[in-house]
Amino acid sequence: MPLHGAQITEVVTVERGMLSHTELDELLDRAAPEQETYDRTVRDLIKAFDSAHVDLEISDPCSWRAEPAAERGAAVTLEDQFRAEVDRIVIQTREEEARLARRIEFARWRLEDALKQAGLAPSDLEGGVHAHGATAAGGGFERSLECAFPANVCRRWVEMHALRTEMVERNLYLALINVERYAHTRASRMDLIQEGSSALFRAVDGFDWRRGLLFRTYAVHWLNQAFRSFLYNFGNTVRVPVYLQKAMKHVHDAIVRLGDPDASVAAIAQEADLGEKLVASALAAMRSTQSIDASFGSSDDGPSLRDLLGVEEDGGPYDPAMEEFTLSEGVEMALDRLSERERHVITMRFGLDSGREHTLAEIASELGVSLERVRQIQVRAIAKMNTSKLRKAVDPFLL
Repeated sequence: MPLHGAQITEVVTVERGMLSHTELDELLDRAAPEQETYDRTVRDLIKAFDSAHVDLEISDPCSWRAEPAAERGAAVTLEDQFRAEVDRIVIQTREEEARLARRIEFARWRLEDALKQAGLAPSDLEGGVHAHGATAAGGGFERSLECAFPANVCRRWVEMHALRTEMVERNLYLALINVERYAHTRASRMDLIQEGSSALFRAVDGFDWRRGLLFRTYAVHWLNQAFRSFLYNFGNTVRVPVYLQKAMKHVHDAIVRLGDPDASVAAIAQEADLGEKLVASALAAMRSTQSIDASFGSSDDGPSLRDLLGVEEDGGPYDPAMEEFTLSEGVEMALDRLSERERHVITMRFGLDSGREHTLAEIASELGVSLERVRQIQVRAIAKMNTSKLRKAVDPFLL
């Protein structure tokens, strides 16, 4: 039976101030069949729960983990340990997955409303909230917070983050399955698995339960995209543009078909149906790299490239004195153009003094001004430092 406005007031008369996932699922399940009115109904629920100061339950991660299997010997590698942990996570059914997706959407909408009320943007939350989970002595689950924002915003962030984390953990097995397609590459499997795990968060944010798809069907696209992006960006010692790496594959296949490793650029271009300039660039990018520490010849004790490049009297081929400016001089030169307050904001914002970047909220709290005022100071200070002379001083140190 669908949920209508008259029933919402009755639902939120909860004196304990806490809404369990089971209770929320019942409400959302009743509203879900009415797709045309679902969004409006859920928005009304959110307003009612916010007015009644009702928080959403936060589940203990142990609740979706099975008991450890019988001991089969210690895990040899980090990947073995990770696989053992993933094997314990209980996979959801289609209905359970849809309910969790609706919970995530509900929590995200509540967070957006809380941010609007506080005059904040989603980007302001980056680095400003840190949650730590712990199982309490009584068996419940508690989270300690380090938060620089209003309590309501912090609570909504933790509720949504906990639900997103549950969806990601429930689907970590997808990263392990799909990484096998890239096992033949030189990239570390654990690096690929880490990239895939991060991509699952992006998949959660873009997943729409209304389409009736399983999450795994949608997430596989993000996993493959993350794996390929990692290989394109970090598969070579010197980064090669993606378009050129794709051209290298076509060139390699064309050379194999021709059966001549010394085939001309024109022959390869014709076989691969590519331009000669692109083929020439791809062939140049396919050259191998040589470590400056590797010795020449077959002997490991032979001379290395470093020995040829080094200048013995000055301690090496590079000396900071060779630079017109050092990085520290360039940064100091830039900061000298600022007022005392602007210098203080830039120094804290980018961690130039302590090595830790501070959020706009932390700086605003220290200065006793609004977030918007700190942002204005930051923008004005950066504009002052954006000069051709300062760019010339700093550009050599930027990648």
